Amino acid sequence: MARKGKAMLLNGNFYNLTEPISLPVLLRRLAYQPQLVAVELNGKIIKRTDFAAVIVKADDKLEIVSFVGGG
Repeated sequence: MARKGKAMLLNGNFYNLTEPISLPVLLRRLAYQPQLVAVELNGKIIKRTDFAAVIVKADDKLEIVSFVGGG
């Protein structure tokens, strides 16, 4: 899969990212609820309490996993 322009790897797919963005803003843009996800950035799990301090860049690899309740 060729990389075009400024793109990060997001859950295995390229996602265009024109400039660095904070993790909470990106999660909102992608319609994720921060309290219901686990995030791995470049191979490291990010604590939810650290989300606000994380800046995501075009060369990053991000994995987002949603928690789904059921019964």
